[in-house]
Amino acid sequence: MLTAGQILQLIRDGTCRTRKELIAYTGLSRSTITERVDRLIEAGYIHESGFAISGGGRPPSVLDIDATKRLVLVADLGASHVRVALTDLAARSLVDEHTELRIDRGPEAVLSWVRQAFQRLLDRSGRASDQVCGIGLDLPGSVDHASGRVIRSFLMPGWDDHPIGQTLREAFDVPILIENDANAMAFGEWWSSWRRSRSLILVKVSTGIGTGIVLDGRIYRGVEDAAGSIGHVRLRESDDRVCTCGSRGCVASLASGRALAADLGRQTSREVVRLVQAGDPTAIALTQEAGRTVGIVLATAVSLLNPSVLVLAGDMAETREHYLTGIRESVYRRSLPFTTRNLEIVTSTLGDRAGIVGTAVIVIDHVLSPAAVDAAFASPPTTNVV
Repeated sequence: MLTAGQILQLIRDGTCRTRKELIAYTGLSRSTITERVDRLIEAGYIHESGFAISGGGRPPSVLDIDATKRLVLVADLGASHVRVALTDLAARSLVDEHTELRIDRGPEAVLSWVRQAFQRLLDRSGRASDQVCGIGLDLPGSVDHASGRVIRSFLMPGWDDHPIGQTLREAFDVPILIENDANAMAFGEWWSSWRRSRSLILVKVSTGIGTGIVLDGRIYRGVEDAAGSIGHVRLRESDDRVCTCGSRGCVASLASGRALAADLGRQTSREVVRLVQAGDPTAIALTQEAGRTVGIVLATAVSLLNPSVLVLAGDMAETREHYLTGIRESVYRRSLPFTTRNLEIVTSTLGDRAGIVGTAVIVIDHVLSPAAVDAAFASPPTTNVV
C-alpha cells in the first residue's frame, strides 16, 4: 500500500497526472487513491489544475503540486555578499534582497543579518511565518549535513562547528538545511536547465574556486563532504604564492578571482571582471591563462566522471568567453576525444541566482519527500503548515 507521501512523489515527478493514471500505475483501488488524493488536496500539497485529454466521457482532472501555499526562505552566502529570497514550491522567488557583507565578519554578524532579512521578506510579501515550511542556506565551506555545521572552510574564519541551524531555528521552527555553495549552484543549474543530463560538473570561480557535482540527479558530496575541492589541488609546489589553505601552488592561488586581482594590483574578482569587460589586454591574457590552469584539473575530472555538462559559474563566468576559452583549451587538449565528444562546456544560465535556486530546490525536495509528508500527516496539528 503506497502512502500519501509516495502518491505525492508520483504526481510530483510526472509519473502520474490524474487519479485514473494513479489507479492504473499503482494497482490500488479507486477508493484508496481517492482517499490519498483528497488528503493531499486538503493539506494543500496538491490541487486540480485543468483537465487531461479524455478518451471518452468526462475529462479527468490534472493533479499538480500546489506551489503557492507553502514557502521557503533561502540565503546564499558568498565571501563578500549575502542574497536572501522567499520562494514558492516551484523555486520561484517572490521577493529577495542582496547586500555586500563579508563572511569573515563571523557567524553572529552574518546570521543576525540573515534572520532580520528573512523577516523583512515576509513583511514585504505580506505572508505569514507559519507558511514557511523550510529554510536553506548555502555557504563557501564543507558542511556536516547531519549537524548543519561548517566543518572546513578557508574563507570563513570563526565559522567552523558553529550551530547554524540552531541559530536560525530560534526564529523559525522548521527544517533547516545547510549546503556548500558550489553544490547548491550545481544542483540549481541541473534542475533549471540540464535535467535530461545524467551528470553535471559546475566550477565556481570567484574569490576562491569550488566545484559541485550532480550524478543521476543527486549531489555527490564524498565520504567527508569534501568532493569538489579542486581549488586546493597543488599544481606548482615551488610557487611563492600561498593559498588560503596554507599550501603553495594550489589551483586557487594561481587561478581564482583573488589571485587574478592580486596579479593585476586590484582588490576583488569583480574588479578583474570589469577590466576584462572593458577590453584590458593584460587582464584578458591573465584570465585566459587562469582558465587553462583550472582546465588542467577539470580535464582529470572529465576523464574520471565523463559528464555531459561542465558549467562555469561565479564572478569569472562574467568575463564573457575569456575564462571559458582557457578551460576549453585545456580540457579538449588533455582529454581523450571520446570522453568529450558529447560534452557541453558552458557558462551558468542562472548567474548569481544559481545558489538561491539550487538551495530552494534542495529544501523543497526535503519537505515534499515521502518521509516528510507522511510524518506531517502522522503528527498532531500545529500552527505551522508542515
